[in-house]
Amino acid sequence: MAISKFNYNSFNVTPVAGKALAFDADADGFTTLGGGSMTLIKTLTASSSATLSFVDGSSSVVLDNTYPVYMFKLINIHPATDAAEFQVNFRDGGSSYDATKTTTAFQAIHNEGDSSTSLNYETAEDVAQGTGVQNIMVNSGADNDQAGCGEMYLFNPSSTTFVKHFIGRFPYAHKDDYIIDWYVAGYCNVTAAIDGVQFSFSSGNIDAGTIKLYGIKDS
Repeated sequence: MAISKFNYNSFNVTPVAGKALAFDADADGFTTLGGGSMTLIKTLTASSSATLSFVDGSSSVVLDNTYPVYMFKLINIHPATDAAEFQVNFRDGGSSYDATKTTTAFQAIHNEGDSSTSLNYETAEDVAQGTGVQNIMVNSGADNDQAGCGEMYLFNPSSTTFVKHFIGRFPYAHKDDYIIDWYVAGYCNVTAAIDGVQFSFSSGNIDAGTIKLYGIKDS
């Protein structure tokens, strides 16, 4: 049996980012395949960091009308200080993270001893037309094996017509050895575009952890 060799020129290869090689029914058997709808934009890794900030146009961050939806993935966020709150806030064109927002929050909890469970609307953790931070992990545990994870979606941040909605879910280890499943949703009630998102702890640094920003197209 003869061995067939591919001629380099028979490959439909493109250098365009986000393209891959795929099979099809063409004479050469190949075509280019578009990348998936979720594109990694930026990864920030904490190392005793006071804040982790994503700012449009800075350090290769895109947070504009390129994508209709943005997603932040939080991976093993570990506080330097026990019982600190992990929090988020938004920038609306200025230098401060103080966008006016209205939010709501609830949680489900279960402790390691299987002796305490609850499902609560957290009235003390919502914001009504406030500019302060939104807590997304409350009383976080700082033991060596404790951390928090989660994801947050920000919708159409570049809109200058509509409010900018966000929603997140954050499972994390509480300081008293509970698993907390924390849900937050709200909107930035501003006509300016949201061009920055910042994460921090209420006390102490972000000892370790990674936050990844993705853009989601065709959504």
